[in-house]
Amino acid sequence: MANWGTDRDVIQTAHQWLQEGHALVLVTVLKTWGSSPRPPGSLLVMRPDGVHVGSVSGGCVEEDLLARYRQNELSDLPVRLDYGVDRQEATRFGLPCGGRLELLLEQLIDPDQLQPLLSAMEQDELVARRVDLTGDAVSLGPASADQAFSYTDEAISKVFGPQWQMLLIGAGHLSQYVSQLALMLDYRVIVCDPREEYAAGWQVPGARLIGMMPDEAVGEYTGHPRSIVLALTHDPKLDDMALLEALGSEAFYVGAIGSQRNCDARRRRLRELGLSRAQIQRLHAPVGLDIGSHTPPEIALAILAEITALRNAATAVVRNPDAVNVV
Repeated sequence: MANWGTDRDVIQTAHQWLQEGHALVLVTVLKTWGSSPRPPGSLLVMRPDGVHVGSVSGGCVEEDLLARYRQNELSDLPVRLDYGVDRQEATRFGLPCGGRLELLLEQLIDPDQLQPLLSAMEQDELVARRVDLTGDAVSLGPASADQAFSYTDEAISKVFGPQWQMLLIGAGHLSQYVSQLALMLDYRVIVCDPREEYAAGWQVPGARLIGMMPDEAVGEYTGHPRSIVLALTHDPKLDDMALLEALGSEAFYVGAIGSQRNCDARRRRLRELGLSRAQIQRLHAPVGLDIGSHTPPEIALAILAEITALRNAATAVVRNPDAVNVV
């Protein structure tokens, strides 16, 4: 069994395997050079029988690590390893030309080693796991949303928990699909809907449902540079309240559902309500990439694709003025 796995997947699986009596090795990408497939901080946990979850490369490095583990070549842990230190080795391990990885391997033998970290993640807390590379001590401490993975000769520090927060206005059908995708992408998801009939049908574990008014929810839960606000009700009384607050905040992304005609009318309303032209230009509406989406799952995919592209700054997002969201 193998899959890429989120940090939470890796830690939950490792904890379960330790409870079952397996010895494990936790592998962390410390540093990359060139076009390495996985970024620093990526995780892999592996058992001696070859079962593993997570990823540190495209697959070939994992195969070599597992082979060395089965052959007892990784007994003196913790240890740092280099892969792809020259062109020939980079090609052998499936790394792009010139690619190189530096990895940290740690031995895990007791579920108590991961229980505090797992408990913090289950509470959606942001924590930094620090490994002292001079004395091998491991500690947990509070972390901030903008804290990045760090690696020096003395220690590494990796943040666990949702560093990005998404507030959805409306607990309708579309919000369920957006929530599910966002949770897979490790967002903290909060769904705001004061309408009892919608709140009663909410069924997405892991996404917190609140019943306050949308403008209050924006003020309470978002506004920092790592927050996302999506107005998804089709009801101007609710969506516009949230947008008025969100477009004047530091939120990274503010979007709203609707056809182009409805979105143009919304922009006029927001202008009449006092928002500046610059604030209104921040609004992504119709929300999401234009992929010809019509069903709720397709629209959710388009929304998360656009946010991901902007977050990664990897793609120039070209918007189609004729795009329409249909639910």
